[in-house]
Amino acid sequence: MCSVFGYSGSLIPKHKLCDAFRKTHSRGPDDMRFLPLGKGFLGFQRLAIMDLTDSGMQPFGLGDDLLVCNGEIYGFRRLKRELQVKGYRFESDSDCEILLPLYREYGYRMFEMLDAEYALILYDGSKKQLIAARDPIGIRPLFYGYDEEGAILFASEAKNLVPLCRKVIPFPPGHYYADGRFVCYRDIANPDAFHREALDIVCRNIKEKLVLGIEKRLDADAPLGFLLSGGLDSSLVCAVSARLLGKPIRTFAIGMSGDAIDLKYARETADYIGSLHTEVIISREDVIAALPEVVSVLGTYDITTIRASIGMYLLCREIHRTTDVRVLLTGEISDELFGYKYTDFAPSAEEFQKEAEKRVRELYMYDVLRADRCISANSIEARVPFGDLDFVSYVMSLDPELKLNRYGKGKYLLRRAFAGDLLPESILMREKAAFSDAVGHSMVDYLKQYAEERYTDEEFSEKAAAYDFAAPFTKESLLYRELFEEFYPHQAEMVADFWMPNRSWEGCDVKDPSARVLSNYGDSGK
Repeated sequence: MCSVFGYSGSLIPKHKLCDAFRKTHSRGPDDMRFLPLGKGFLGFQRLAIMDLTDSGMQPFGLGDDLLVCNGEIYGFRRLKRELQVKGYRFESDSDCEILLPLYREYGYRMFEMLDAEYALILYDGSKKQLIAARDPIGIRPLFYGYDEEGAILFASEAKNLVPLCRKVIPFPPGHYYADGRFVCYRDIANPDAFHREALDIVCRNIKEKLVLGIEKRLDADAPLGFLLSGGLDSSLVCAVSARLLGKPIRTFAIGMSGDAIDLKYARETADYIGSLHTEVIISREDVIAALPEVVSVLGTYDITTIRASIGMYLLCREIHRTTDVRVLLTGEISDELFGYKYTDFAPSAEEFQKEAEKRVRELYMYDVLRADRCISANSIEARVPFGDLDFVSYVMSLDPELKLNRYGKGKYLLRRAFAGDLLPESILMREKAAFSDAVGHSMVDYLKQYAEERYTDEEFSEKAAAYDFAAPFTKESLLYRELFEEFYPHQAEMVADFWMPNRSWEGCDVKDPSARVLSNYGDSGK
């Protein structure tokens, strides 16, 4: 995990740019460079993951061109060999060093060629312009804004740009910026056509593609670890990884001191796969004390994201404090692909697909943002196997009729794909529990109670009415919004809205985003 920065103007002085850039020091604590361009600056903060030597430090240069990239380029060794045949020479074993030669060979077409999660800024010396791009899901963060003269700035996080720009805007996933405009090079949520193979073929393909996506993400020169909630998704990532690596992996789980639902299931999975397992126990005081820092780290006021981030942030903080792990694999994105508790209420396959496409396009504002910030704030890199581009593209192109819950079990395709001895049946068929609830129902209850104590009913009505965009609708949401405004004043439009079930569907017209309030939650809370 690293931090990148680019500025195309000359109005803002270097010391002010550097001060803003240093706000993401945790993303790249190992080294920092801030280079002047012909006009503007290019900055990089490094967390060394691939090629731990100084030769892996960025910016990379090729002639008059420079590049900084926060990313992992999968299959880079094959591309490197092809570029070497064309006469390019490389000074490091970094995956990102291949990007400038690719740009020389293919221009803007390179972006659609990449099997990667990345955010990059490239200075084209011949055109004297900045080019920027972001992966199709938005797993790696990137934001932009403009100075008072209209010169564009790019940075890994909004906190870098808040001191410099009037309005901070998320860089759209699957786009590149060049020649003064944004161009969509891939909309991964929109399938060209639907696959309608037999169920057994579909499940075989799901398994093969996910295993390959996991295998790619085990390639690192820094120590690996795994977040294990005890739910289906993280358990699959851990079990497949342990089998591929052929040795015990390091797994980590977190829960409230009194009612942690997930800890027992995480322990069951860890025992089954033989991992080196660590549990972290947290209290009400830990949750409330962490809240301001979590909102500052996230750059959101969304209820679901904040609730789910508190446990993840505290767990990653403990991993950073007590281990040498610098890469963490997680189980995010499965819900958006295969369905969540509320998608059981989808009135048709067409509506299920529309909802899935919407959620995948918005991942960078919610679950993906949560994983990136909670992990990177603790100087660790996040890797998300369910976000593998080939895997996502395939699952999104499956006939949505297959993904509807007609089997009495959510995510049936994924469960069937991995039937066998990889996981205990009790884990493979375990009902989904929201992460914030599974850390312990008491955590959300404590947050609600804390918010209730902060505002009278009259204060809530008065304060909530002051917001004309994404207005708070509970005392808890007001608490988060006020914290957000402290750190990111007048930047609420960075987030489209609150993550909520589709309230237009029967059974989903709820006032709380937790699956706990849905009628089909059932055994998820046990």
